[in-house]
Amino acid sequence: MPTNSRPGTWPHSNMLGLTEERVTEIGMTWGLTFFIGFMLFIIWDLARKSKAGRFGTFVLFFVLAFGMLGFIAKTVIQWLLDI
Repeated sequence: MPTNSRPGTWPHSNMLGLTEERVTEIGMTWGLTFFIGFMLFIIWDLARKSKAGRFGTFVLFFVLAFGMLGFIAKTVIQWLLDI
């Protein structure tokens, strides 16, 4: 029986040669990048189908993508401050 801090796991368990930390890092960078890109596509498609025009499209992108901008800014600030 292995001895470790988390019951039910082996000391060096990994998935396809990747540790849990690496899988999380890949998911948080590439997974969220894909998800944000997909949400921007949805906003663009919504603006196109509703015939929002230039100003309406700008408003849709500004309002709906504002939360994504905050998440990206938080990541950049953490990277700059080396947190």
